[in-house]
Amino acid sequence: MTRPLPAEAIHRPYSPGPFRMAMDLTTVAEAAWFEIDEHYRADMAERRRLLTEQRAEVFAVSAVSDHARHETLEMVLHALTAEHPDWFACDGEQVRNHLTGETLSRSAYDPLELAGRLVQEDLCLIQFPADGGRQEQAAPREPIFTAAVLCFPSRWRLADKIGKPLAAVHGPVPLYGERLSGPVDRFFRHLKPGHIVSRLNWSLLDDAALFQPGGKWRTESDDAITGENAGGRIVLRVERQTLRRLPASDAVLFGIRVHVYPLHRIIRSAADARSLAGAVQALPDAIQSYKSLPVFRDAVLAWLARF
Repeated sequence: MTRPLPAEAIHRPYSPGPFRMAMDLTTVAEAAWFEIDEHYRADMAERRRLLTEQRAEVFAVSAVSDHARHETLEMVLHALTAEHPDWFACDGEQVRNHLTGETLSRSAYDPLELAGRLVQEDLCLIQFPADGGRQEQAAPREPIFTAAVLCFPSRWRLADKIGKPLAAVHGPVPLYGERLSGPVDRFFRHLKPGHIVSRLNWSLLDDAALFQPGGKWRTESDDAITGENAGGRIVLRVERQTLRRLPASDAVLFGIRVHVYPLHRIIRSAADARSLAGAVQALPDAIQSYKSLPVFRDAVLAWLARF
């Protein structure tokens, strides 16, 4: 009999006060690299469906990522079988997932896809292009987004981003170029193998679906969302993002675990409400527009004010 799955972690990454755009990295222990919780079976069923029915939208690789994709699978398998041997086992060609009852053959899948069929996280690979044996260039090379199994995008499309430098991937994000592009590129250059870090990203959305490739920049208000029902209609969507260097390929593996919480689940006190209201009000107009917050912002603030 397998050990029961733990309850979902509750992340509240927002805080009142002046808006700041920063990486805000936290060191992660090896045992906490992946979050596996009560939603595992449902999440994995949705990942299987997407990889079967909408594969071109959720899986993309470039040839330069071949080595890194194989290394990703080996590291993911090692982590899962070492930390959760009652849930996962590997016997040569066969990978056994006791939580879903599946036996998966390594030869049946791309290694990155197989890794993505085992964890709730989406998995993205970031690599620095080879210089072809030339002398070190005057300008540092840019990190490139080379492969991903991305079943739960937060309103962006994999096909629009694959193969691009990180600066271009994040190009539409307001203030990213001015405040984060340089620090992010430097971080990717200097991250050491064996060190795992995480950060949290949050948005308020009017759609609880995990697979959301579109929906940014909406401006029209939704009169159906009110100060009375916003607690059930609006969700806090949190991305727990993890990053670690793969020692053999030198790629960085970027994991994205998506949590979706209805507001009424996470706002339980006046202090909770003040914290989220302050964070919403502090967001610059450009960020609010990018996240489609004007659609229901007033309704959310009115609902929070009731506390």
